[in-house]
Amino acid sequence: MNDVVFYLETGWHHIISWNALDHILFIIALAAIYLVQDWRQVLVLITAFTIGHSLTLALSVNDVIRFNEKWVEFLIPCTILATAIFNFFVKGYRPKSLRVNYFLALFFGLIHGMGFANAIRFMLASNQSIGWPLLGFNIGLEVGQITVVSVILLISYILVTRLKLERKWWVWGLSILAIIISANMLIERWPE
Repeated sequence: MNDVVFYLETGWHHIISWNALDHILFIIALAAIYLVQDWRQVLVLITAFTIGHSLTLALSVNDVIRFNEKWVEFLIPCTILATAIFNFFVKGYRPKSLRVNYFLALFFGLIHGMGFANAIRFMLASNQSIGWPLLGFNIGLEVGQITVVSVILLISYILVTRLKLERKWWVWGLSILAIIISANMLIERWPE
């Protein structure tokens, strides 16, 4: 049980820390187009991201796949940039027009999972099973993502629902912020 708690805390810190800015930015870009009443859709969305993330972690830790770390670190801000740019093309913010987000979250979760695969591989003892650590990590990651999304939805409720900021400006504002920061990350992480 101590392993599960350790990896739960690791998953939590993987999303809730200053070093997790790329993951937080991705969640912000992904959740920007949703409001409080869409909380079920957002929960499915972040769960899709966690599934992609954990699938890559499991495959990598078990040496089924390996990736060049420099390219993975470069691809992560690419996912943020792509998601933020996609937000400018969403029309009407209706559930039907947002379905593609589930696929983006799942696919981009695969890439984000590659970024943490080496770290978790080093944490595991050579004879340790991946099952319990992965479960603990995913629970921590999911709780962290729910926390980030809750803050985003609360702020959107205040600004969009209560103060009547046009929803488009909210979405575009968060997306521009994600584009600027992820573009800077792309430059810093350019693979040589």
